[in-house]
Amino acid sequence: MKLLFIGDIVGKPGREIVCRVVQPLREAESLDLVIANAENAAGGSGLTPAIYRELTAAGVDAITLGDHVYRRREIYKTLEAESNIVRPANLPDEAVGPRWAVVQTASGVQVAFACMLGRLFMNPIDSPWRAADAVLAAMPSDAKVRFIDFHAEATSEMQQMGRYLDGRVSAVLGTHTHVATADECILPGGTAFQCDVGMTGPHESIIGRRIDRVLESTLTSRPVPFDVATEDVRLNGTIVEVDESTGQATAIRRLCVDEQRAEQLTS
Repeated sequence: MKLLFIGDIVGKPGREIVCRVVQPLREAESLDLVIANAENAAGGSGLTPAIYRELTAAGVDAITLGDHVYRRREIYKTLEAESNIVRPANLPDEAVGPRWAVVQTASGVQVAFACMLGRLFMNPIDSPWRAADAVLAAMPSDAKVRFIDFHAEATSEMQQMGRYLDGRVSAVLGTHTHVATADECILPGGTAFQCDVGMTGPHESIIGRRIDRVLESTLTSRPVPFDVATEDVRLNGTIVEVDESTGQATAIRRLCVDEQRAEQLTS
């Protein structure tokens, strides 16, 4: 089976390119499943029920979140009611939403997925390693295809998670930095890995935000709203091929859809 993981969707520009190209991508790439990190989809921070519905209607099968999971309180009901969206598994037990979920492809393959937050250069949080162990123990044994989104800041910590889970999951793909890394590989145990799949949104920016606003804040220390930028919108993600009988990855490659490619897909 073939899975596409879309990196951090940032604001309206990110949502628009997802809604525009996901269905054509499904056909062009023969995709069986599309997962997306949507923690920045609402104005650059958080997710709303309306945007959740917009993304799923556009062809996104499953959604992961990150450190901005609860920035929009209205998402609580969606997290409680829907079966294809997860909050970070290493949040406290009292946190709203499931730690893991299972979705099914059109051909009947079950895919279990979860996300964890890193701890280096991030807010204090429970151990992602122990959370990963608990999640894998709870997932149904017949869901051999297993996907982990590791939402972390440091590449060293991302690599640690890849090595820790190698052979136990189909893929460990990173999000959060909004910068795609050129280290995609299949680890020795059969797990596809990449430190960060990149950002889906405006790249004429500083990780999705207006350059002038970010520089003004940096140079003056004055509080400035970090508005979402608008230009050079791209969809960044990674495609992983998995042997559904074993759960082992057989191929991985980066995907970048810029405006030219989007025009080709939709013409």
